[in-house]
Amino acid sequence: MIPLSRTQLALFFILLCPVNIIGLWWAVGSPLVMDPNSICRKTKRLAGKQAELCQSQPEIVNEVAKGAKLGVRECQYQFRFRRWNCTSQNKYFGKILQQDIRETAFVYAITAAGVTHTVTQACSMGELLQCGCEATRSRAPPKPTTGTGTESVKWEWGGCGDDVEFGYEKSKQFMDAKRKKGKSDIRTLIDLHNNEAGRLAVRHYMRTECKCHGLSGSCTLRTCWKKMPHFREVGDRLLERFNGAFKVMGGNDGKTLIPVGQNIKPPDKQDLIYSAESPDFCLPNRKTGSLGTRGRVCNSTAMDVSGCDLLCCERGYRDETLVFEENCLCRFHWCCVVQCKKCSVRKELSLCF
Repeated sequence: MIPLSRTQLALFFILLCPVNIIGLWWAVGSPLVMDPNSICRKTKRLAGKQAELCQSQPEIVNEVAKGAKLGVRECQYQFRFRRWNCTSQNKYFGKILQQDIRETAFVYAITAAGVTHTVTQACSMGELLQCGCEATRSRAPPKPTTGTGTESVKWEWGGCGDDVEFGYEKSKQFMDAKRKKGKSDIRTLIDLHNNEAGRLAVRHYMRTECKCHGLSGSCTLRTCWKKMPHFREVGDRLLERFNGAFKVMGGNDGKTLIPVGQNIKPPDKQDLIYSAESPDFCLPNRKTGSLGTRGRVCNSTAMDVSGCDLLCCERGYRDETLVFEENCLCRFHWCCVVQCKKCSVRKELSLCF
């Protein structure tokens, strides 16, 4: 990726305002993400806790940046077979962030989740001085569980549980930056709702992991702790929410969101919401952030979104045989080199017209 000039950075900031600092990172790409100190220097409009965190805890800013990148990578995986494939090209991605469509809702949610996940993981790995393993003293004592026999298996909290509350709060602090009041009120409510939905996709799905203790392989005592879901699970769950996203409009008071349509239940905190219909993403359009689908690989036998009929917008497709090289017959040689041969591989691909 070509580094952006100061003029370009300033332009992106103006275009994306009042989108918060994470939105700026998305638009300008990886050069800033890799240097959290530059982020803090170049975003002088930061105030309150954000500015304080930049000045006093740059290592947390670094984890927040990693979380944003994690979210974008997961977005690209989840949308890899769709017309809009979560491209990270600066000009087009910035346009997506300026809209209130389903895709924008997913980007906000998955990135808020990514920040929560990455900061929490850094705590558990001992990479941050401000946090560590989850404190279990305040948690209610666990109930005994019934074993395979008639006796119950006792267990207690221990190990190194993930302190998801710390990650949740840091994600909330950065993602839910204060916005300017006025025409953006409804947009702000939508963005804040989707941010929270992303964080809850991590926080509400903590799993319990346990380890047995006892003589001769017995399990007389189990030590248990809480762990976050794998981030792929978070992405899968948010994609389900994307498919069932709620369209909303602003209430007369400017402070509430109303679902569009008759007899529709209001969205809950884990649902994704949007206010505008998405473009079809069939043709290139810089105004909407669409790259089009020309040249995209499709599945000629699939009937879902990856199928050539849908992905190519009924323009048709062509079959093409590609030959490329890949590593094969790899061997490990002591010590410590892996040597591979190059093998030619032929692949039959279907490409959209």
